[in-house]
Amino acid sequence: MTEPAGIRGLWRPVLLYAAALALGAFALEWLQYRFWARTIPLEIMIGLIGAAFAGLGVWVGMRLTRQAPPAPFVRNEAALRSLAITPRELDVLEALVSGDSNKELARTLGVSPNTVKTHIARLFDKLDVTSRIQAIETARDLRLIPAAGDTPTPTSRSDG
Repeated sequence: MTEPAGIRGLWRPVLLYAAALALGAFALEWLQYRFWARTIPLEIMIGLIGAAFAGLGVWVGMRLTRQAPPAPFVRNEAALRSLAITPRELDVLEALVSGDSNKELARTLGVSPNTVKTHIARLFDKLDVTSRIQAIETARDLRLIPAAGDTPTPTSRSDG
């Protein structure tokens, strides 16, 4: 029987944690734990041991939950071509994410509000949606525009 991929990566941190615990136990014995227990009050000793194990727990937790950095956003050019979305319609689609009104979008893009309405209507037809939210979600699903967690690409598009 094979192990799931998520479990395979857990063995190393768990073994490192076990080794650190064993090393800590050995260090306590080596430092003559009985001597330290007599000279340091019990509350301080418990606090020191607790702090050490808390730090070790945080370290193991960070090792087990580490995630790879997100890959940069790569636009799905094939979907753009198959949907026949023009560069200007793509500009409007990217601007829709801001949530601005048609007038504000027109001002931002340097076109008339009627032109924005036309581009939005064409986008709704091409993406087969009926609202701005659906258009944004569909565009993100198709990788036409970056999602909230995507990192931007190093080069910016300068069409239009």
